[in-house]
Amino acid sequence: MTKEKYNVEELLKKADLPNRQAEAWHPFYRGKIEIVSKVKIDNFDDFAVWYTPGVARPCRIIEEEIKVTKKFRPFAAYNLTNKWNNVAVVSDGSRVLGLGDIGPEAAMPVMEGKALLFKYLGGVDAFPVCLDCHNADEIITAVKWLQPTFGGINLEDISQPKCFKVLDTLRRSKDVRIPVWHDDQQGTATIIIAAMFNALKYVNKKLDETLFSMVGAGAANMATARVMEAAGIPKKNIIMMDSKGILHPGRRDIERKKHKFKLKWDMCINSNGEERDGDIPTGMKDTDIVIAASKPGPRTIEPKWIQTMTNDPIVFACANPIPEIWPWEAKESGAIIVATGRSDFPNQVNNSLGFPGIFRGTLDVMGITITDGMCIAAAEELAKTAEKKELSADYIIPSMDEWEVFPREAVAVGQQAIKEGGARLKLTRQEAFERAETLIRRARKQTHSLMDLGFILKPPQVS
Repeated sequence: MTKEKYNVEELLKKADLPNRQAEAWHPFYRGKIEIVSKVKIDNFDDFAVWYTPGVARPCRIIEEEIKVTKKFRPFAAYNLTNKWNNVAVVSDGSRVLGLGDIGPEAAMPVMEGKALLFKYLGGVDAFPVCLDCHNADEIITAVKWLQPTFGGINLEDISQPKCFKVLDTLRRSKDVRIPVWHDDQQGTATIIIAAMFNALKYVNKKLDETLFSMVGAGAANMATARVMEAAGIPKKNIIMMDSKGILHPGRRDIERKKHKFKLKWDMCINSNGEERDGDIPTGMKDTDIVIAASKPGPRTIEPKWIQTMTNDPIVFACANPIPEIWPWEAKESGAIIVATGRSDFPNQVNNSLGFPGIFRGTLDVMGITITDGMCIAAAEELAKTAEKKELSADYIIPSMDEWEVFPREAVAVGQQAIKEGGARLKLTRQEAFERAETLIRRARKQTHSLMDLGFILKPPQVS
């Protein structure tokens, strides 16, 4: 990748094309998802089975099971309804993409897009649920109310520190009977760690001997640091920075609010084994890899800062739509591997590689939660998939069009859930793979069949 091959004007024009297409295509389709029947309807007599009077029978079966087991986790509901494959994409619209607090109605296009990816990539029936509420306790209550309909909850685009409280409370609550996941935390962490495994393998550096700098102390990097520790990386090997500089025990501005920013204060007192104090370039100096999930660039990270890193530095610039530093600038400054959140550069670190397969695997074994161990299993499977195709500086992680990665990821996650005792249904690896592959293949074929038959029309051309 050279500077001559790309220039800023071309990149910005290319990056803006999806915006122009979105403006034309969204009103053309008036939404991205719809409900389609999955049962046979040969004639109107069939409605006596699917609705009244026949529907009373499955209702009674579910009711009786609850009475007998005294538990509101009826297997019958999973067997007789679509609960087993339903996921709610829940957001209050308080931190949407790079848009900030735009509210629940303005967040709907994003949540619909998420639901579309769930279906096409994971065969999961996901529904946008945008909540008109303003605090963590209200979101927690709403999620609890939604449980009878869904087999899982995907929290999305919720501001911090509210997002931490929502996820942690729901995961710990005895009243929550289905897996709850926050993609901006766990999803981002999973994909970054998958790419990190292979990047370090490519430069022949050991995981527990690597020094990490992290630019940004939001939900994404906080969760990534937590899962990194679970994967065997000592927290002292991580130097994290926010807009005011390195997190360390002397950060009185954080200590005064530590009841609100608990995770941030934990990083202040338990990370940064070298006890560094200072700004972002001070934190990046002599580190092996920088993971940035911060303010969109360019020049949030300066090229000269990369020159102060160790030999063969690795740069993950994950901000969208513009990475913290342009990849060619990072390469010219000595970076051997650069990953971004964009699809028009190599090594795209994108949550879409994670959540469809992770939820597929969790739902298929009727998982009760999604643990850090399950995230690590997904990351390891993603890394293995790329490694089998031969790693290079421009290929450390699969891309979304390598569809076979999703059933493989689902199997890894489901098997880890079984191993940890968090699965209600035990499947062999072969059974899990066949189930996941069938559902994912069906979802993709269904979309293309509707396109071929003209039920999904071609949108207008946009240049």
